[in-house]
Amino acid sequence: MSFASIEFIIFFVLVLGVVSVLQRFKSSTYKEVFLLLASYFFYGYWDWRFCFLLLFVTACSYVTALFTNKKFVYALGITVPLAVLGFFKYFNFFLSSISGELGTLSIILPVGISFYTFQALSYVIDVKRGKIEAEKSFIKLALYISFFPQLVAGPIVKAAEFLPQLKEDRRITLKNIENGIQLMVFGLVKKIVIADHLSVFVDDVFRVPSAYSWISIVLAVFSYSIQIYFDFSGYSDIAIGCAKCFGYDFCPNFNMPYISENVTVFWRRWHISLSTWLREYLYIPLGGNRKGKIRQHINLFITMLLGGLWHGANWTFVFWGALHGLALCVDKLIPKRKEKPTIIRILNMTGTFLFVSFLWIFFRADSFLNAWQIIKGMFTLQQGIVQPFSWTFVAFAVVLIATLVAVFRAKKQGAETINGFYPIVRLNKISTLTIFFVVCGLIIALAFTGEHPFVYFQF
Repeated sequence: MSFASIEFIIFFVLVLGVVSVLQRFKSSTYKEVFLLLASYFFYGYWDWRFCFLLLFVTACSYVTALFTNKKFVYALGITVPLAVLGFFKYFNFFLSSISGELGTLSIILPVGISFYTFQALSYVIDVKRGKIEAEKSFIKLALYISFFPQLVAGPIVKAAEFLPQLKEDRRITLKNIENGIQLMVFGLVKKIVIADHLSVFVDDVFRVPSAYSWISIVLAVFSYSIQIYFDFSGYSDIAIGCAKCFGYDFCPNFNMPYISENVTVFWRRWHISLSTWLREYLYIPLGGNRKGKIRQHINLFITMLLGGLWHGANWTFVFWGALHGLALCVDKLIPKRKEKPTIIRILNMTGTFLFVSFLWIFFRADSFLNAWQIIKGMFTLQQGIVQPFSWTFVAFAVVLIATLVAVFRAKKQGAETINGFYPIVRLNKISTLTIFFVVCGLIIALAFTGEHPFVYFQF
């Protein structure tokens, strides 16, 4: 059940209505049990069989967290989720890498497995570290791991951020619904009005790059940069907004990453929940920057290499992660100036965007051969179909305008976080209410009606 579907809208409204009734009871158990059942229904809508896998990972985390003082049990709490993730996500990958073909056994990838296994891992690790206490209520832990807004594509929510909210009196209120619905609407604009339209052009070019001119290929590469940003940040907006409607808060997952002045800043702004997870549970345990410069660079490279592998079971993802790891190592060697002229900052932002966009080629390409055809077509001034896709220019205009508005708004408010595309307004005025319904009308009128799942569903 995709967020961008009629089925989800019906599901969301029904769940919201039932929870609003159940929250009237003094005990929160009824609400939590219903949300848990609704989350499993949401997940089982793709394939009900994988609900048992989700339940198994949850049960393992629940039991092992109660006995993290025993090394063997703690080791099980780490290895079991990793084994589940490794088997279902990477079995086909390693089998084909060794034998060159899949053979007779091909494993189906459960949707969202990368996200809920990481949440299960972080819970057990945080209990071991003493950051949180082991959760005694299986219902609360199961709801944390399976809560439907973030279940299939994040953000990756840490237990220390969500479990305390389940112990509070979080309620559905008109204010929460007002803010949450706005986030969901803006997320839908990103996804079905912009990202899905761009995907048509990007898919065509990447499918047969030899048929297109270098101008079209370059345009497709930049289009994919915008597509994946709108697609994934749009999903995050919907997830954050959906949780907000129920009274729960998720941290922002994107912070205007394409205005980053270097790759290090980019990874602080892009997929923030994953970057934070990798830093806390992989980079720092490896030693971080505490064991000298050489070890720091090795740790950075390993973290990004595994981060690339997390994104997908393909050598192109590993290569993409490795290149980002090398870029982070190089960036650490460059002296940083606190005060830089505006023109230098703009050049840095432009250079970072071009670099990141170039590496997206390996992320999007089906194979190294496909990536090479794209790169070759770009730099050999290849002749072919010239297609000035209009939605690309619309998307760039939206990004530019939203970025400028977000930057000026942040400066005016004295805020460090720039969070673009979050113009939450009060809907008790005719003017703002009109704008909101105009945006809703644009979604209906301009929505792409083809079947394009969210990009991160495959991870």
